[in-house]
Amino acid sequence: MAIAAAITVPLTTPTRRSFSSLSANPNRLSSPFTLQSNKLKFAAIQCPTFRVSAVSSMNIEVPESSSSASFLDRKESDFVRFVKYHGLGNDFILVDNRDTTEPKVSPDQAVKLCDRNFGIGADGVIFAMPGVNGTDYTMRIFNSDGSEPEMCGNGIRCLAKFIAELENFHGKKSFTIHTGAGLIVPEIQDDGKVRVDMGEPILKAADVPTKLPPNRDQSVVKSSLDVDGSTWNVTCVSMGNPHCVTFGTAQSQDLQVDELNLADIGPKFEHHEMFPARTNTGPFKS
Repeated sequence: MAIAAAITVPLTTPTRRSFSSLSANPNRLSSPFTLQSNKLKFAAIQCPTFRVSAVSSMNIEVPESSSSASFLDRKESDFVRFVKYHGLGNDFILVDNRDTTEPKVSPDQAVKLCDRNFGIGADGVIFAMPGVNGTDYTMRIFNSDGSEPEMCGNGIRCLAKFIAELENFHGKKSFTIHTGAGLIVPEIQDDGKVRVDMGEPILKAADVPTKLPPNRDQSVVKSSLDVDGSTWNVTCVSMGNPHCVTFGTAQSQDLQVDELNLADIGPKFEHHEMFPARTNTGPFKS
């Protein structure tokens, strides 16, 4: 399900109010339309300079007086229009940024927008931007903490789907996207799904990058990393951005992923001194 909406910027700390219906006009919350979705309830967020007005793809009934124009075609000058997507649960705010090479949302604003209590809620904000060096488009992304990674695999699939809808592509279609990790060529399939060739994994320690000493052909494979009082068996790899993969600790190879406090242990891997460019962390149960 994709959700389209609009936001105003700059942002301030908002108040949160619940509504059984939302406005069909992003500028107002007084002309309701009906969302029929098995008693799902939605919340609208409102303050003097931060408003969210959402349009869902689930059985929307709009009053006859409402405009039939596409939500993304409306041109209120003080709004940034966005669509919400997810790839395997990795969710993003997508912004049509094709008319400028500067992101329409700053890193600080992205942090507020990604807040799951007082913002829209997402893992990051992704911008569809003009292409450079002969590419069709450029991808930039701000994480929920305001940092900017080179690329994101789930994110680029969401971006490709977003572009296909913006450009009204039909059938099988491929195009080129410039990213911080290099050239990516997503392909829209006949069924609407997105296929992306991520290229060969980078295993050379210096290129991941990691400061862990290589132990196999210049790579870090099943090496030891001390985190939070435990010694973890890790393999380091880059798919355009650093990843640290672990199947367990030296004390236990039977990793119980569901029992891990990822919100606590994740940042300790991410900011570990052995990862100068930080890292994504993937615990796996074999």
